[in-house]
Amino acid sequence: MTTAPQTRPTGLVIALDGPSGSGKSSTSRGVATRLGLRYLDTGAMFRAMTWAMLEAGVDVHDAQAVAAYAPTPRIESGTNPTAPTIHVDGHDVGEAIRGEAVTGAVSPVSAVPEVRARLLELQRTIIGDGDIVVEGRDIGSVVAPQARVKLYLTADPGARAARRALEEGGSDVAATEASLLARDAIDSTRRTAPLTMPEGAVHIDTTDFTLDEVIDQVLRLVQQAQGRG
Repeated sequence: MTTAPQTRPTGLVIALDGPSGSGKSSTSRGVATRLGLRYLDTGAMFRAMTWAMLEAGVDVHDAQAVAAYAPTPRIESGTNPTAPTIHVDGHDVGEAIRGEAVTGAVSPVSAVPEVRARLLELQRTIIGDGDIVVEGRDIGSVVAPQARVKLYLTADPGARAARRALEEGGSDVAATEASLLARDAIDSTRRTAPLTMPEGAVHIDTTDFTLDEVIDQVLRLVQQAQGRG
């Protein structure tokens, strides 16, 4: 197993992009933990915004209504990789944002430019001077294009669906795969910050690797970026 760098790399930003089920969250948290860095799940921020919209009775398919409400919720993201948190107006929504209602509504909310602009500002504030691993769908291309290490994780659709179904407590794999592919299509074709492999990113197909093996690959890339590869 690769040994993590012994000193905390000041200013380091590691950007992990990719579709749902590719292993971004587990990899990002594992890398952040082993390097002693902070961690930011931008997807949770979009889910939190979506939860707030649903709670307020906003029609998530009405882009104007979504845009009008976007400045309202106060969203706070914890950056501890071993215990990440997400709050909306002081309420812990860590579990609520993973429910079916939010999952089914997050793509149309995320596609609204005003939502992305609001959360982009928050994300960049949290990133600050670095020392952080950030995961999402537009990190290396939009949120932190200056990131020293950029990665784009993918996996076979069947593998992604199996992982997500397991996370959701045994959901139907075929239905989960169909849902993931539908979201991929929406995220990849939206006008604002579409899901894409950032320029300069290293592509890692996680299908045939264990989580530890993927984390090791990322750590080697970090060492190389620091001139210690």
